[in-house]
Amino acid sequence: MHVLYEDNHLIAVCKAAGEIVQGDKTGDTPLSDIVKAYIKEHYAKPGQVFLGVTHRLDRPVSGVVVFARTSKALTRMNNLFRDGGVEKTYLAVVADKPREMEGEITSWLMRNERLNKSFVSTTERPDAKLARLRYRLIASSQNYHLLAVRLLTGRHHQIRCQLASIGCPIKGDLKYGAPRSNPDGSISLHAWRVRFEHPVSHQMVEIKAPCPDTNLWRALTKSLDEIVE
Repeated sequence: MHVLYEDNHLIAVCKAAGEIVQGDKTGDTPLSDIVKAYIKEHYAKPGQVFLGVTHRLDRPVSGVVVFARTSKALTRMNNLFRDGGVEKTYLAVVADKPREMEGEITSWLMRNERLNKSFVSTTERPDAKLARLRYRLIASSQNYHLLAVRLLTGRHHQIRCQLASIGCPIKGDLKYGAPRSNPDGSISLHAWRVRFEHPVSHQMVEIKAPCPDTNLWRALTKSLDEIVE
């Protein structure tokens, strides 16, 4: 487990692709339990360890996950995520370059629970939620392109679905139109950075997660900090 940030109220870790944030029907050990075990051992805490899940990432996605270590921090972080007080920047590798170098995608997303998939509607409808994101092309290799994506809303599979809707499915994402899976079962989507006002100290916090350690990610992210503001 890679701890990215830690204080008395919050702990942020880098989730690996394939890990689940919270327990689910698979019965696999969730990241939340691993973080609890770390806190219990690291701080020699007796009894139960409190840990609150403030947000989630899809199982095949990697990157920053922020947990709350106190109930006060959990309530306030939940409010920040709900009200758009957390700036979330993702990196996505796609095979097809978008027609515009940068832009905003606004659409209505419908979630199909049975298929665990979202679908785009171009018009408002009762069973759909408004979804907005901004993207920017920041690097290219011979076969792939790297997009920085700023989430403006938080919907089910939003980045995956909306990028696919403009002809740019994420590398490895078979569910949304990629032609091939990644060898490790991941999709090439990484929650790279979060910025927010600390729920207790009210200082600005920025947390970044190192990108996956593969040749493709290394090639596309060589000058990442200089490019992404």
